[in-house]
Amino acid sequence: MLFLDHSPDLSPIDLEIYKYIASHIDEVVYMRIRELAKETHSSTASILRFCRKFGCEGFSEFKIKLNLYRKSLAEPVTTHAVDETSFTNFIQRSTETFYQERIQAAAKLLSEKDLVLFIGTGSSNIIAEYGALYFSSIFSMAFHIEDPINHPVNFFNKSMAKNVCVIALSVSGENEAIINYLNHFITNDSSIISITNSEKSPIAALSDVNIPYYISTERIGDSDITSQVPALYTVEYLAKEVQKQKQDHS
Repeated sequence: MLFLDHSPDLSPIDLEIYKYIASHIDEVVYMRIRELAKETHSSTASILRFCRKFGCEGFSEFKIKLNLYRKSLAEPVTTHAVDETSFTNFIQRSTETFYQERIQAAAKLLSEKDLVLFIGTGSSNIIAEYGALYFSSIFSMAFHIEDPINHPVNFFNKSMAKNVCVIALSVSGENEAIINYLNHFITNDSSIISITNSEKSPIAALSDVNIPYYISTERIGDSDITSQVPALYTVEYLAKEVQKQKQDHS
């Protein structure tokens, strides 16, 4: 709401003030408090109470924040066109020894397990969900952990945990919720495979096998919009390699 990332508790008078400000931002940033009170049919005291609900000590501070917000709206949000070369470069790297060795090591580890758990957050959570569905054709038990923070992990005793492999997906490799979740399984001798953008990250360091894909990161403000295509490709590639190893051993 305006420059806040949440909606404050507004009274009916506050709502009228808000509606006026939201539709007259360009004018309000230059108004005096009495002028705004007049335009909104309220009092200066009501304006001050409204400002405090927006985390401001007074009307002057509110106008400063409002003006910064106004300027941010005026700045065009641009995204780069899809760079196909980054994908073709990744596909080329996937044929090289480094990537192939990591895939083979991960597939060997998975072929020895009975249960596979996929975890991720943000856009990686979508790939984790897809990975569980894709792997369910190979493993009788492949599950997606939607919320690592609230998912109970204590029911995995040590003997059961040894037959578990957790596949963690994270672009940054630094998500605290996933790190905490992995630490529980590490203490119970579960295996960890991670698919991250770089092998130099905490999640990669916690893993038995890390498969990094190295693609340029992209952000819009606080949002990470780095492509998940390499992660998706790696999940499918890994699944097919596990299936091949299982067939070879049968």
